[in-house]
Amino acid sequence: MFAPQKMKKHFIKTLIFLTISSLAFSQELKTIEAFTAGMEKKEGFLTFYWNAKENKIWLEIDKFDTELLYYPSLAQGIGSNDIGLDRGRLGQEHVVKFQRTGNKVLMIEPNYAYRAISNDPLERRAVEESFAKSVHFGFEVKAESNGKVLVDLTPFLLQDAVGAVQDIARTRQGTYRFDASRSTVYLPHCKSFPKNTEFEMTITLMGENAGQYLREVVPTPAIVTMNQHHSFVELPDLSKNEFKAREYDPRIGYGGIEYFDYATPVSEPIMKRYISRHRLQKKDPTSMISEAVKPIIYYMDPGAPEPIRSALMEGAAWWNQAYEAAGYKDAFQVKLLPADADPMDIRYNLIQWVHRSTRGWSYGASIIDPRTGEILKGKVTLGSLRVRQDFLIAQGFLGNYETDSSKVKEIMQMSLDRLKQLAAHEVGHTLGLPHNYISSTAGRASVMDYPHPLVDYANGKFDLSRAYSMGIGDYDKASIIWGYQDFPTTVNEKVELEKIVQNTLRKGLRFLTDQDARPEGSVSPTTHLWDNGADAITELKRVMELRRIALQNFNEKKITKSTPMANLEEVLVPMYMFHRFQVEAASKVLGGADYNFALRGDGQVVYEPVPAAKQLAAFNALMSTLTPQFLAVPEHILKMIPPRAFRYDANPRETFKRHTGLAFDPLAPAEAAAGLTLRMILNPERCSRLVSQRVLKADLPTFSEITKEMNKKLWKKPEMVDNMSYYAQIDRMVATQYLDHLMKLANNKETASEVRMNAYAAIDDIKTWVSGKMFDGGGFARLTLLKIKQFEENPEAVISSNALTPPDGQPIESGYDWLGTECEW
Repeated sequence: MFAPQKMKKHFIKTLIFLTISSLAFSQELKTIEAFTAGMEKKEGFLTFYWNAKENKIWLEIDKFDTELLYYPSLAQGIGSNDIGLDRGRLGQEHVVKFQRTGNKVLMIEPNYAYRAISNDPLERRAVEESFAKSVHFGFEVKAESNGKVLVDLTPFLLQDAVGAVQDIARTRQGTYRFDASRSTVYLPHCKSFPKNTEFEMTITLMGENAGQYLREVVPTPAIVTMNQHHSFVELPDLSKNEFKAREYDPRIGYGGIEYFDYATPVSEPIMKRYISRHRLQKKDPTSMISEAVKPIIYYMDPGAPEPIRSALMEGAAWWNQAYEAAGYKDAFQVKLLPADADPMDIRYNLIQWVHRSTRGWSYGASIIDPRTGEILKGKVTLGSLRVRQDFLIAQGFLGNYETDSSKVKEIMQMSLDRLKQLAAHEVGHTLGLPHNYISSTAGRASVMDYPHPLVDYANGKFDLSRAYSMGIGDYDKASIIWGYQDFPTTVNEKVELEKIVQNTLRKGLRFLTDQDARPEGSVSPTTHLWDNGADAITELKRVMELRRIALQNFNEKKITKSTPMANLEEVLVPMYMFHRFQVEAASKVLGGADYNFALRGDGQVVYEPVPAAKQLAAFNALMSTLTPQFLAVPEHILKMIPPRAFRYDANPRETFKRHTGLAFDPLAPAEAAAGLTLRMILNPERCSRLVSQRVLKADLPTFSEITKEMNKKLWKKPEMVDNMSYYAQIDRMVATQYLDHLMKLANNKETASEVRMNAYAAIDDIKTWVSGKMFDGGGFARLTLLKIKQFEENPEAVISSNALTPPDGQPIESGYDWLGTECEW
């Protein structure tokens, strides 16, 4: 160790060295003007210089310790719905600031998930120092003038900013890496505007073992090139208090921001929740009707063709109806994007038309200020192939091609009506609204539901004129009134917001969302995707009848004369599976319970199990979808569909999987549909509620009662054992699938023990019955007993029948991540 005197001398020498080094550094630096001589200068929010000789972008930084918004996005995608790297996809927002130390500049992201909303700087510092921040990049200062510095931004820009490598790996499409040698600046889209600066890079990934999805859309699958974009945006000045964050209310659906506030008194919740919404202010808040200080304007991608473009603009413009209900005049507008506008510019809320190799989701995303929840840019992505699926559904009902143009106008009208609703739906997400899947029980009260086409049948004809609602719903109006109402300073905003909520509830307008509808074992009997009507059971029966008529009337005129006969299968699929979503809806009545996001004392139903009679009615309706009479494909259809024509390969998304090779499999549709119903009834979570729901009410059905009835209806049918008829084969297929589901439940260590016990009891009952039906040549009975014996000896080793799954139904699956995107197929 140094002695005190030596330590003092060592400190002085070090200080002198650092001082000299700093002076030498400052003397070595050129001025920005001298360094950038001959470079192309782009002035704006962040001024930058383009050095063509070195292929570099130099950034001039004059804003230190000033927060701005950074986010990456995908300017040019790869065209695969399954991988998800779409043109226009937005990345995560980051609040960042530049901090300088000597010749180093760091781009730092503070941690806004943990805050102290306090005037005490020491209290705020305690929180800041308790949680980590993130440094996105470190830059070396290369020139300096008048407090401004120049850094090389190129290394930061030349990276896989949107995580394409991870997306390709996540979807099992290969192992890829960023290749700097094949990546460069895309100068035409590097621009600086007054409030935002944009950079675009051509990015190349190199890899191997490319999966099918990637091979379908990339010319040379080992080399994947796309354009990625970087945006730096001026954040609103919080000191002006021009935007007021609105506290979240769970009874009115809005997405938003959440954070811990450590300055909160111990007696109050530490987690703070605020909604996301655009800034919208009335010119006169005291007036019932007022123009907005600055209206919300959405711009339509001119790349969408007519008549699709006009339909999308019309549907998006429906939202003005909601803002009118909130007392605004012309506050929401839709315009065509000007030819000279850059769609990546933060100033343009955009509705973008995106192409992919297969049908897939559409979604609405927003760039928000993470500090307040203010939406700075709405971005809608609409998949172009979605309309073709709607056309196919309408074709199945109305198609009667006497000529190739017959009924096309009527079919196209339904497809355009659906696009209007889709545009409104996705724009709604960018206004802050999540899905509301209970609204279909209140007369199509929200475009934020997933609408199934409402098909009518009268006088021997299908009618699609009411297939989709044409306008914004009552719940949508109520939610916009609550979220966007601009109150005068003379009223108590919290009191007025509560009045809006109570008025909404009195009208029977409720909010339940993805967490309540998407899980197949979810609880709510009224919250579903792709359903219609106030009662799931009644609608299932109605849909089943529509399906019966559609299959009965199905003929070769459903396709044009120039189409191969085998392609009839694509039209058949949505007709045969027309009941699929209503089956899921009805299944949630079984073991279901009505509930709300109730607050203490607000008078709403908290939790009420579905009455026994209704649960049993749902069960009986579901069981009717497992009969051979329902599942059999009509004979006249089986004779219409030959093997596929040369170069017209079957699309596995649009056609039935099969066991029969090239030939159409008569059992495949039945196997897919039956598997769907069985999966819904025997969902482990639903079964667990069935074994426990009598704790709440003594007359509710139990899982044991359900399996006894299923054993009776699906197994105890002597005619199916040795009969080779079509119906008997369907019966055996359904019975086998049911047995497989029981074995999975019995072997599922994650489910309730009572469920497993009942599943074992049901298997034993089947074994006893089959043992008494060992007729001559009873191969089915023998195979069943062998399977049960194997299960009893080693449950883990039993191989299920691997039943065929249905063709893709959604989009007519969807995914969502509220803070980034909400989407619909």
